[in-house]
Amino acid sequence: MNPKAFAVDVDGTITEDGGVVNLEAVFALRWMEKFGLRVILTSGRTPFELFALAIYLGTTRVIVGENGGVVAISPTTMALLADRAICLEAYEILARSIEGVKIKPVFPRFTDVVLERNFDIEAGRRVIEQHNLPVELNDSKYAYHINQRNISKATGLALALKHLSIDPEDTVAIGDSETDIPMFKLCGYSIALANAPPEAKLAAKHVTESGEGEGLVEALNHVVEEFFKARIDRFNQG
Repeated sequence: MNPKAFAVDVDGTITEDGGVVNLEAVFALRWMEKFGLRVILTSGRTPFELFALAIYLGTTRVIVGENGGVVAISPTTMALLADRAICLEAYEILARSIEGVKIKPVFPRFTDVVLERNFDIEAGRRVIEQHNLPVELNDSKYAYHINQRNISKATGLALALKHLSIDPEDTVAIGDSETDIPMFKLCGYSIALANAPPEAKLAAKHVTESGEGEGLVEALNHVVEEFFKARIDRFNQG
């Protein structure tokens, strides 16, 4: 494997303490960009949030938002890969079937519906199965997401990588939730942080000892040692 890009989750991966960006993680990500590698933010957040974050972090200005439902290459140029109407219909059925289901106040969405984490997600998944709804209910650990079936971070990331002419096999995926599992399977190498759930850790090729921002720094250092040590030594020598 010859890594050319990183697909990096945001919440619980770059951030910690309820959404605060880890500064050491930012430094490490910017170093990777300066080294010639692409850093693609891949998150459940909206393209507006992610594109602004990419600008301020200094990462690649191609982002994957809404768990793969949106790929943006500029603030006004984006591809919508899913139909939000399908997710809204599923939300109405869930709200009628389970007490407490409600939409979480977030930035406007294009392709999914974001719910408060105040009901049993397995009960919600049973309702979806019983009604044969063409959606999935996912847990990012910060919210529940109703996503169109067969749309995931892997779907959006594949399109983003195609735009950048990068093979998924040459990409390292890093994340901390079940929504990251599809991109773990897509990419040539994958790293789950210590704060990831068991199913995400099982899907990854490496698991860090630290979590959140510290875990991301550890993950990037691991990739350096695993794939780039000789190349970086030459780079530092000028």
